[in-house]
Amino acid sequence: MWKLLQRSGNAVSVLPRRRCSPGLSDAVRLSSSQMDSADERVLRKRKFQPQQAADLSEELAGQLPVKSRVVICGGGITGASVAYHLGLRGWGGETLLVEQDRVGGELPWTACGLAGRFEPSYTELKLAEYSIDLIKRLAENGLPTGWRPVGSLNLARSWDRMTAFNRMKSQALAWGMHCEILSPEQCAQHCELLSLDGIEGGLWIPEDGVCDPQLVCQAYMTEAQRLGVRIVEHCAIKKIHSEHGKVRSVETTAGDVECEYFVNCTGFWAREVGTLSKPVVKVPLKAVEHHYLHTKPIEGLSPDTPFVRDFDGRIFFRECEGHILAGGFEREAKMVYEDGVIPLSQTARQHPPDWDHFHELLDALLLRVPSFRDATLDRLTNSLQVFSPDCKWILGEAPEIQNYYVAAGNKTMGVSASGGIGRVLTDLITKGSTYLDLHILDISRFLGLHNNRKFLRDRCKEAPGKHFEINYPFEEFQTGRNLRMSPIYPQLKEAGAVFGQSMGYERPNYFDQQDKQDEFGLPRFRIAQTRTFGKPPWFDHVASEYRACRERIGIADYSSFTKYDFWSKGNEVVDLLQYLCSNDVDVAVGSIIHTGMQNPNGGYENDCSLARLSERHYMMIAPTIQQTRSMCWIRKHMPNHLRAKVNVADVTSMYTAICILGPYSRILLSELTDTDLTPKSFPFFTYKELDVGLADGIRVLNITHTGELGYVLYIPNEYALHVYSRLYQAGQKFNIQHAGYYATRALRIEKFYAFWGQDLDTFTTPLECGRSWRVKFNKPIDFIGRNALLKQREEGVKRMYVQLLLNDHDHEVDMWCWGGEPIYRDGVYVGMTTTTGYGYTFEKQVCLGFVRNFDDEGRELPVTNEYVLSGHYEVEVAGVRFEAKVNLHSPNLPTKFPDREREAYQATRDKPDQADLLSYGGVTTVKGTGIPTDGHGL
Repeated sequence: MWKLLQRSGNAVSVLPRRRCSPGLSDAVRLSSSQMDSADERVLRKRKFQPQQAADLSEELAGQLPVKSRVVICGGGITGASVAYHLGLRGWGGETLLVEQDRVGGELPWTACGLAGRFEPSYTELKLAEYSIDLIKRLAENGLPTGWRPVGSLNLARSWDRMTAFNRMKSQALAWGMHCEILSPEQCAQHCELLSLDGIEGGLWIPEDGVCDPQLVCQAYMTEAQRLGVRIVEHCAIKKIHSEHGKVRSVETTAGDVECEYFVNCTGFWAREVGTLSKPVVKVPLKAVEHHYLHTKPIEGLSPDTPFVRDFDGRIFFRECEGHILAGGFEREAKMVYEDGVIPLSQTARQHPPDWDHFHELLDALLLRVPSFRDATLDRLTNSLQVFSPDCKWILGEAPEIQNYYVAAGNKTMGVSASGGIGRVLTDLITKGSTYLDLHILDISRFLGLHNNRKFLRDRCKEAPGKHFEINYPFEEFQTGRNLRMSPIYPQLKEAGAVFGQSMGYERPNYFDQQDKQDEFGLPRFRIAQTRTFGKPPWFDHVASEYRACRERIGIADYSSFTKYDFWSKGNEVVDLLQYLCSNDVDVAVGSIIHTGMQNPNGGYENDCSLARLSERHYMMIAPTIQQTRSMCWIRKHMPNHLRAKVNVADVTSMYTAICILGPYSRILLSELTDTDLTPKSFPFFTYKELDVGLADGIRVLNITHTGELGYVLYIPNEYALHVYSRLYQAGQKFNIQHAGYYATRALRIEKFYAFWGQDLDTFTTPLECGRSWRVKFNKPIDFIGRNALLKQREEGVKRMYVQLLLNDHDHEVDMWCWGGEPIYRDGVYVGMTTTTGYGYTFEKQVCLGFVRNFDDEGRELPVTNEYVLSGHYEVEVAGVRFEAKVNLHSPNLPTKFPDREREAYQATRDKPDQADLLSYGGVTTVKGTGIPTDGHGL
């Protein structure tokens, strides 16, 4: 069906859906019958096979070294950046880059060329910032990059979007980014083309710019070759071989190359290249259609026109060599290659444009810039892009094979990401660490389920649309749901659960008794949504659950937590854990130890609880997001002499975890078991295996991770429904109530408990967050990170973990803290919040975060208790500052049901020197409790 769009002065024919628009190369229109027989054979196969190049093998064999320390697969902008940075590090002569086609083979109209800093996280922003600075330096050195510092203008059509801009403006000082909030009129001053219809304001980032991705790629390649990197084109990888879990060699169409490191920078084909090794490296990516509209040259169009994004219209446009380049992100992307067959050449990636699918974006573009109606269309290109399931970049060492690195999923922002990614991957390869915490981008954030082709098909329809959506707190995906569920999931749904998802696991975020059934009277599956920066719609529900946990009994599903079992025949399991953990794990059987697994710099790679089940058997409980990551860390750092003697098993899916918490939880559990649960028999931070109801073999831990009295029951799945039913029925007399993640989160924030991935990361040490008492420097085995922590203890910490209570903040009308708010001491910026929430006991906003000490020249100085407590604090929330009271230790909250064990325990302590008193070899107790404080039972 043909459409004709009338333009004042011009008539532009919009071509039918199945046909290419004028200006596309003939190669795009090749049918399968026109392709060569080799391509046909590949396209008929579901399994990915590399491009055949037999006719070039003899010629390439002379170019291919027999051995190379690093082999990079992929000659796009990311692979070129990695090669360049390896060359800078002095590894150029030991680096080989292979490309199945030509390096920088992207067609010139398949990228927008934005080099911008507008990113949702500090890590992504800093990677983009480095990339932009690098492009500038290359241009200054005479290399063509197409760089022009035109700035970026980001438009808002809603109050919430302006709030998001104000939040970014508040963060800008901390993140080192210059930006300005604009009125609608000021937006028009930066870009005269704009219609201000519906515009509330904007965010101007003057240091952003545009460039030519092809030229930048060629600049990287030129410099890489100058630094000794060998580049071989028309050479495809056929297999990646490993030995003893590490990369050994690669097999190419021109011969084999022995190597120590392999880097998968194949972008569009990264998932398929992952299948060329055994075991398969899972790189969860899916291709979707992505359109770029190009006009003919427009007379009088300024080359200084900024890069404009109308986020709420889902569109962007820029000036490009005298014409307009425009595009956008649809709410629901259109999938391609759903049968799993991926073409190998760049030209085969070009699909005919789909005007029907692009029409919504075209309407938004013409609304924002009415003068474009007079422009003449050059082409609409359908240049496919790949997205990850969470719409973030994928970096890091593959969980399946050591020394196999991945850099993929850069969406349409490859040029903005390329320089930073090249730098951090080079750091990881050459030094084992880098200058940024990368856990939010690390490939180990995924499970195998995320690589499922049908899951990717569903999720990646939604993911590209998230790129321009408002980054609301606790935002949830709507697709790929009801995947991992505990056995009690149907009962929780029936009870009114509103779910969130973590690592594919459905867990209740809160419970709402209204509208919990569908039109047929069946329990409705509901996904939690916040959709505001102020008081959330679930506030009252969480308040009720919070009170139940503090005053009666709450029951919560903890099943998503990561669970590992460690065991050995001899004492090897103790030796391994003593080496991996900074606390002393050689505790009495039945004890629970809370410990970090530090990296060589002292930062947290994992924060976990270990229950000693027997002399040679431990159970580890870790955050949900650690399920893949922890196993990678343990396997990589297990000493060789222990590998054959210690067994580590991921038992996450074997146990349902139910937490009962509140002042009556001990009485409730006592009614369902014959075991004595008095504090003397079953004290805080200990473990017992109990019979509960009619079930046996229930692993019960006397902790709740919230500071409240209670227990977590790890139940074999076949008993889960029975145990849950007995607990819930017996709890009716105590008015038991379901509690979701938001309620338990509020409890732990008030109790000043730090969580990995939110407060703790790979750059945070125990000494910085009030946990030095959990580090046993004197234990008999030298643990990872010990030297770095000793050095830090001697020199003093450069930042300190604090709790801030906001004064004069009205939770009903003021914008809330959601994490990432700047902290000011005596009017000077000193840090950022990490986890925040409303304290239902304090009746205040509660912020956790880190403060630093800067001198007048911006240099960091040691942070002491006296420094922290002597200042006057403010927290800036979306541009408004609120006074705050600071705490350095976990508070004792007022309660009608005091518990001496809990009151004596402080997860965060304000005296770092306690570590000396609690060191290995001397056992003391907390006065009046009998709780050992050397880590035995803590």
